Amino acid sequence: MAIVKPFKGVRPPKELVTEVASRPYDVLDSEEARAEAAGNDKSLYHIIKPEIDFEPGKDEHAPEVYEKAVENFNAFQQKGWLVQDDKEHYYIYAQTMDGRTQYGIVVAAYVDDYMTGKIKKHELTRRDKEEDRMKHVRVNNANVEPVFFAFPDNEVLEEVIRTVTAGPAEYDFTAPDGFGHHFWVIDDDKINETITREFAKIPNLYIADGHHRSAAAALVGHEKAQANPDHRGDEEYNYFLAVAFPASHLKIIDYNRVVKDLNGLSPAEFLEKLEYKFVVEKKGPETYRPEKLHNFALYLEGDWYSLTAREGTYDDSDPIGVLDVTISSDLILRDIIGITDLRSDKRIDFVGGIRGLEELKRRVDSGEMAFALALYPVSMEQLINIADTGNIMPPKTTWFEPKLRSGLVIHKLED
Repeated sequence: MAIVKPFKGVRPPKELVTEVASRPYDVLDSEEARAEAAGNDKSLYHIIKPEIDFEPGKDEHAPEVYEKAVENFNAFQQKGWLVQDDKEHYYIYAQTMDGRTQYGIVVAAYVDDYMTGKIKKHELTRRDKEEDRMKHVRVNNANVEPVFFAFPDNEVLEEVIRTVTAGPAEYDFTAPDGFGHHFWVIDDDKINETITREFAKIPNLYIADGHHRSAAAALVGHEKAQANPDHRGDEEYNYFLAVAFPASHLKIIDYNRVVKDLNGLSPAEFLEKLEYKFVVEKKGPETYRPEKLHNFALYLEGDWYSLTAREGTYDDSDPIGVLDVTISSDLILRDIIGITDLRSDKRIDFVGGIRGLEELKRRVDSGEMAFALALYPVSMEQLINIADTGNIMPPKTTWFEPKLRSGLVIHKLED
């Protein structure tokens, strides 16, 4: 059973939400955050990327930068830019992209569920990134940004979403990137009880996006429990901030690759080697998008090619072997190009599908890259299957869009 609870959210007054809300800390660098926050003292970037309040080039991991985050978080509350609700709530958070809306329930998720594996992951985390976010949680004594969960569809919770969102939203705005954000506060105690009860029937929650934030939030909660001699188990630090979406609401988009060189091969030799494991069809200069699982799009020297993996080159019964990222990593990047570590090799870069296939073409045509590979997106079913079987996806496999907007609600680790 998944344990969740409502909480006293800290959030901006309605009239300030568009000034406070920001993109997540990890989708832009310090200078981009500095530019986006220019002239806006209320931007959450002053809390989640506080290095922007120092001279350009400041080490974002310096102790005084974390201290600045706390100073700014406290100032936001003192100035009334962030205000804590006077009672515990669940919230509904919806996002609209390309005319499609997905609805999530904002919850305080249980730290022990993460520690015991009831909250399942599908990616490895890096300790340095975990430690950065742990410091941020520790110094602010709060989960300033949410993590992104999925859960198996539940009709009672769908009905809760329909009921709540039939009323007016507390926040309703379109961000500069064109994505819509809609947020409801659930005041009805019976509905809140229903949410708690229905989540308790769900065996597992799944981290869709935000593995480092999840690990950091849970580990800090665990630290606090161990350090408290009077620990009871119901303290607020036993929970962390998440937005949980029904799996059917979510759509994973493609996550593509661009590569700097052909490992000493000519384009003709490269295509010839591909023929051993793929059916190669030249499509010409018009953009080609992969049509199904095990079909890839290659862009090379001004032309697009369809690559279809030949029977016997993959294992559909293996949760990892069935993934197109595994097929392309093993049969193309490793065996032909000589790239064995996607995490560290400087010859490869990754482009989220939100940028479009034109971005792949641009980077090859510019001469920066030798070729591009576009992949068919992973499905939510595949993600859940990998998590359920205890497997880990290869790096740079899933891209979720839109990202959760930060600053709509914050969870304090003490009441």
